[in-house]
Amino acid sequence: MRELFRPEDYPNLLVGLETGDDAAVYRVSDELAIILTTDFFTPVVDDPYEFGAIAAANAMSDVYAMGGEVVLALNVCGFPSKMPPDIIIEILRGGAEKVAEAGGVIGGGHTLDDDEPKYGLAVMGFVHPRAIATKVGARPGDVLFLTKPLGIGLITTAAKGGVADPAHLKGAVDQMLILNRKACQLMQQVDLHAVTDITGFGLIGHSYEVAELSEVTLRFYVDELPFLDGAKGYAEAWLFPGRTACNKDAYEPQVSFAAEIPDEVQMTLYTSETSGGLLICVPPEEADRLAQLFSEEGQQYWVVGEVVEGPAAIEVV
Repeated sequence: MRELFRPEDYPNLLVGLETGDDAAVYRVSDELAIILTTDFFTPVVDDPYEFGAIAAANAMSDVYAMGGEVVLALNVCGFPSKMPPDIIIEILRGGAEKVAEAGGVIGGGHTLDDDEPKYGLAVMGFVHPRAIATKVGARPGDVLFLTKPLGIGLITTAAKGGVADPAHLKGAVDQMLILNRKACQLMQQVDLHAVTDITGFGLIGHSYEVAELSEVTLRFYVDELPFLDGAKGYAEAWLFPGRTACNKDAYEPQVSFAAEIPDEVQMTLYTSETSGGLLICVPPEEADRLAQLFSEEGQQYWVVGEVVEGPAAIEVV
């Protein structure tokens, strides 16, 4: 049987299935490429407006991880037939206003009946073909920047169990609502080597994708990693979502931890993050410049590690 979708048959598909990147990119002209992505999930918070806005921010994050700007989105919805219309309206309003904040517009979508609510977006963005950011290209010596703290998955899981401190949940919601747009715009002003966003596979899973595609080792310094208020306490109580174990099973063979790092911290790094930050690999001569840009524009960031020579792997020391 003839192989379908061979890369050489589609030269304008600049980023596709072969790299497992955050979104697909298709060249329209020498000056314009289209980014396409989609993401949706079940509620991570009780407030319908916040759920819609968070789901939209999460879906649009893939465009920013590719270095682009959001232009157009379509709603992707699954709602129970008996869900009150005012709740549905609030979910859609949250998504629409977050897309508007990104400078885009929602042009339609599709809805079906589903026993459990689901919401997200199919998103189109624009990027110059020579400005595409991917997971491929991290090099030894690169400095690792992270733009959001970790622990969102832990806190939302604790909230679902009714044991989260309201202040901790608010902190997680505030982070999930932040678009990665500003970080994307600023990172494009320096020479960067690789980028991904930290979402469902956790810090380790998404970082390993960069390591594997770039054939390098990513080394994180645990004392430099940022965590949301309350996250470590919920980790000590072992309130991890079910997917944490799945992520651990998938990536553990490629990960080494320093002996003194507690098990709960290790598990936190495997835990899913919803609408997490960007992980940016920049050469050392650009690190100060990026830090300056972030600081001047009020963009939060943490320098969390470096890229070193070695096999495709993750080290946490």
